[in-house]
Amino acid sequence: MLQMIDPVDEDTCQEHVELVPMERAEAERAARMLKAVSDPTRLQLLSMIQSSPKGEACVCDLTKPLGLTQPTVSHHLKLLADAGLLTRDKRGIWVWFAIVPERLEAIRALLA
Repeated sequence: MLQMIDPVDEDTCQEHVELVPMERAEAERAARMLKAVSDPTRLQLLSMIQSSPKGEACVCDLTKPLGLTQPTVSHHLKLLADAGLLTRDKRGIWVWFAIVPERLEAIRALLA
């Protein structure tokens, strides 16, 4: 059973707290990052790259563990890179990805 709660009477509120929103540009950057990591496959990719011995991974090494095709993995990696969470380094025909630590720290800070 739902209980109805009386609305707060502004005249009797003991404490008035002035709330300040984050800057709009910062909110937009944060939203892009959060949108990029809001997919389970992308979270798995970040986890695999972060836990790799050298802190980087080739797209060719990421397809088999996920059971996905190279174009699908590349698409997800592109979205993460476009959000600033990964760097790309082309070596021959393959691209290696590494995490941008500052960007992951920014996500952690938002959640703290």
